[in-house]
Amino acid sequence: MLDRLSLRLRILLFFVALAVGAVAAIAGGLWFALQRDGGQTVPPALISGGLIAAFLVLGLVTWVWFLFDQNVARAIEALASAIRARVHAGIEHDLAAEARAARYLGDLAPAATAVTRTLVETRNALAESVARETTRLAAEKSRLETLLADVPVAVLLCTADHQLVFYNGQAVDILGGGTAPGLDRNLLDYLRDGPIRHAYDRLVGAGDPDMASDLLCATVSGGRLLAGRMRVLRRREEGIAPGYVLTLRDVTADIAAHTSREALLAEVFDRVRRPAANLQTVIGVLSELEGAQDAPDLSAAMLDEVGALTQAITELGARYDAVQSDWRPLVATRSADLLDGLKGRLQAEGLALETEGPELIVQVDGFEIVAFWAWLAGRLAAEGTARAFRLVLDEEDGPGAVMRLCWDGAPLSVGRLDQWLTEPLGTATGELTARAVLKTHATEAWPEQVNDRSAVVMPIRNARRAGRRPPPIARKVVYDFDLLSKARNAAVADTPLSSLTFVVFDTETTGLSPATDEIVQIAGVRLVNGKRVETEVFDTLVNPGRGIPPASTDVHGINDSMVVGAPDIVEAGRRFHKFAEGAVLVAHNAPFDMEFLRRKESAMGLAFDHPILDTVLLSAVVYGQTEHHSLDALTARLGITIPEEARHTAIGDTVATADAFLKLVPMLRARGLETFGEVVAEVRKHGRLLKDLNG
Repeated sequence: MLDRLSLRLRILLFFVALAVGAVAAIAGGLWFALQRDGGQTVPPALISGGLIAAFLVLGLVTWVWFLFDQNVARAIEALASAIRARVHAGIEHDLAAEARAARYLGDLAPAATAVTRTLVETRNALAESVARETTRLAAEKSRLETLLADVPVAVLLCTADHQLVFYNGQAVDILGGGTAPGLDRNLLDYLRDGPIRHAYDRLVGAGDPDMASDLLCATVSGGRLLAGRMRVLRRREEGIAPGYVLTLRDVTADIAAHTSREALLAEVFDRVRRPAANLQTVIGVLSELEGAQDAPDLSAAMLDEVGALTQAITELGARYDAVQSDWRPLVATRSADLLDGLKGRLQAEGLALETEGPELIVQVDGFEIVAFWAWLAGRLAAEGTARAFRLVLDEEDGPGAVMRLCWDGAPLSVGRLDQWLTEPLGTATGELTARAVLKTHATEAWPEQVNDRSAVVMPIRNARRAGRRPPPIARKVVYDFDLLSKARNAAVADTPLSSLTFVVFDTETTGLSPATDEIVQIAGVRLVNGKRVETEVFDTLVNPGRGIPPASTDVHGINDSMVVGAPDIVEAGRRFHKFAEGAVLVAHNAPFDMEFLRRKESAMGLAFDHPILDTVLLSAVVYGQTEHHSLDALTARLGITIPEEARHTAIGDTVATADAFLKLVPMLRARGLETFGEVVAEVRKHGRLLKDLNG
């Protein structure tokens, strides 16, 4: 029972017992003296002397307890907390402040300082040794991450209950629309669950680790159709169902193009069949009436049907040519890269090529275009027409461009070019013909004269002038394979802190009154499996719908002009609620931030009913109520530096709070507080500091 009480409380009880015992001893001594003297009444002087002695003893005991509490008990607690922080939170600076407070503890403080210094040195030496040994592994890991980040399909690794363990950059585009989907989030929040569950159950039931299942699924919003392949992992943990790898490719545009082509083909048969049948009927009637004297003149009917058939074929052919390139993966290519490849190809065949024109971004199949011009130059050289060429790229007024292959020599006739276009481009391209290349790009080619030089012209449908190269987009892969072995409990209270997902957040406001002020910024970061996921960050300004007082701007630096066009609290709150879905919320002085959010719940149409932890109360559990628990004081004790420019910004304070929380968790565990429920029960003992918001 007593071992559950704090050291200071146990010492207080000891001195209370000492005081009570001393008073009882004085009273007992007086009573014994009276019994020996046989007195029937107690002299007033004796009573006064006893009371004075009792008060003096109580005062002396209280004074000694106060000195003992200030210089021994509190010093021991501070020293213990500091040692625990250095053991479990990785803090490296010396125990200077704690040693000064523990100066009356004899050699304990210097001994503790020496132990922690040795611990830090040993830990640093071990870290350096591990770092040296793992340099090669880290390089291999980096190469693998780079490779997976640029894979042209979305790659996902999920647990058996569909929680995300790994995703790459393509998955961000497909699932999140440019926003990271989130580690340990449920994949079925983004994809319709039927095909995913069916494929997984089929693979698990088959029991073949080499078996894969193709599937077709849609996003929850229904905006995208995805083709995927699933494979169950070989790794099997005892009592944990195996996870799976899922690759996804967006086939929405492919299916739309295929549907369009099928519809066009059906229309071709419908529109050609009718006039062809009528024409066949007219011809049959003519053959039957051949030679008759009174045979009607059916030539007009025949001409009408032939005209209708010709018009249908011409119109449908034009529409087919227009959609010919829709289903082909034409890639945006820099013209400089295209022309350089063509120049190298011709030089390898002993031909000369000069190029000119602006640098454009053209939408083409680069391989086919290079093969086409190389084939044409080779064909002209084989005919003895020319061996030196100039390729001119001209920008058009519209969205297109024109490519001209020019040479000095005899011009090429239209009939000759049309005859060549039916030929294959060469052995390297198989049966691909020059005409097929033109159809793929929905264009034509023809000969003409340009400044007394012969040329063949090919228009390019889609082209634009190349601008400055944009900065590369970070396509990091995000993963935590330990999540595959993570045991999940239904009740949050029974779940260890290390198994929970946290969203640490902070807000900036127009003032300090939740009843009258408004939020101007919300920021949050996700902590998964004891680590901060750097790519999963929420940070948005909020339009408060009112002016921001200059005094508030002086604190957080946000003024009225900065929030123009920002979402209001309803939209921003819904987005943050989605970001924090399924997580435990963590904040420093959480009642303040939560009051602002909960006041807008009815307008948002949702509830912030997440479990909540407050780093103020966690600091009180670790360091005691008598310490300062501001964010600055807490981070200073934990060796965390907040950049001056980041202080009092939502994202800066959020990151600092997250780092502090990650250091507090192992210190709580060292005190025997493992589960969320145990931590909440402990923080409620410090309710005079702040109200706990759970339950």
